[in-house]
Amino acid sequence: MARALLIVLDSFGIGQAPDAEAFGDAGADTFGHILAAAAAGAADRPGLREGPLRLPRLEALGLHLAAGRAASGAPAGLFGAAEEVSRGKDTPSGHWEIAGVPVAFDWGTFPRRVPAFPAELIAAILDETTIPGILGDRHASGTEIIAELGEDSIRTGRPIFYTSADSVIQIAAHETHFGLDRLYALCEAARRHADPLNIGRVIARPFLGETAATFRRTANRRDYAVPPPEDTLLDRASAAGRQTIAIGKIGDIFAHRGISRLLKGDGNMALFDAMLEGWEMAAEGDLVFANFVDFDMLFGHRRDVAGYAAALEAFDRRLPELEARLRPGDLVVITADHGCDPTFAGTDHTRERVPVLAFGPGIASRPIGVRPSFADIGESVAAHLGLAPGRHGTSFL
Repeated sequence: MARALLIVLDSFGIGQAPDAEAFGDAGADTFGHILAAAAAGAADRPGLREGPLRLPRLEALGLHLAAGRAASGAPAGLFGAAEEVSRGKDTPSGHWEIAGVPVAFDWGTFPRRVPAFPAELIAAILDETTIPGILGDRHASGTEIIAELGEDSIRTGRPIFYTSADSVIQIAAHETHFGLDRLYALCEAARRHADPLNIGRVIARPFLGETAATFRRTANRRDYAVPPPEDTLLDRASAAGRQTIAIGKIGDIFAHRGISRLLKGDGNMALFDAMLEGWEMAAEGDLVFANFVDFDMLFGHRRDVAGYAAALEAFDRRLPELEARLRPGDLVVITADHGCDPTFAGTDHTRERVPVLAFGPGIASRPIGVRPSFADIGESVAAHLGLAPGRHGTSFL
């Protein structure tokens, strides 16, 4: 019996999905556009990074071939891409489908108007929590709306409510002036009142600082997600007596269901450390499931090409540390949950194919083509761990 490590590079798409036009994302290509920008010098930032995109380990694992691009040398494992069948391009849909449960329903979303949220929803939340009122109430970038309204929020005691194209209510408030526990309690109330609207997530977005110039979101983000509609790979592994170790926001995404241990970190490199720690904890038959959120949160949504490129290179540089810790029989899969092309219009996710790179001792190199569902990833991990097949997806092992 072997171990399995499932790594999600949050938002690292590799080209538009066949149905991208229906989502307003025709032409999106997170990897391809970052690659092109770096080659043209448009991803240079003195003191951060310069020159062409350098991802030697990911390229050696087949990333470029998975994206339909030329590569030097033969890849070290299985390589291909996957397309999403879920009816959304959001974080829960992508992760749930990766874990073997596609989302066959439409999430509730909020219109692009001001106010964005139904008056009765806000009234119900305020009545329960005794909050004096809210600010924002529109579609917005989190960093921009905190810079705009953060000082007013501190002065008035009113949290900032905003949303996006995703099925989400985001609530930002100051960690000390408003209070972190108070923010969490507010989000729990919002979660209850959002349930009838089929809203996927309510996200607590705490920040620190005293002025627009010094505000920064902290690592105390918390997602309040609805649970998956059926058992995921995590549930199945847990039911079989396996240890399931969640890294980063995986616990929140799956409503903490089917999870034995949770390790967190502030930033991608701290998450990499946590992932290595979890991997050392894993025994034969266990599953480690990691999410690297910075690609999406800090760089994709903020349309920061140089930052995204630098984060990819930093992740790539650390892969040898993971490879040195692999044992015979281990399987590692690197993939993504959607795209968030930093060169694209707007600040929302983009509907894209995702890479599927699977490697480990004894795994021979071969293409696995374009998988028709992210669920093939979860079913492959399940097969590797000796778990019974699920209802969706087909193993590529």
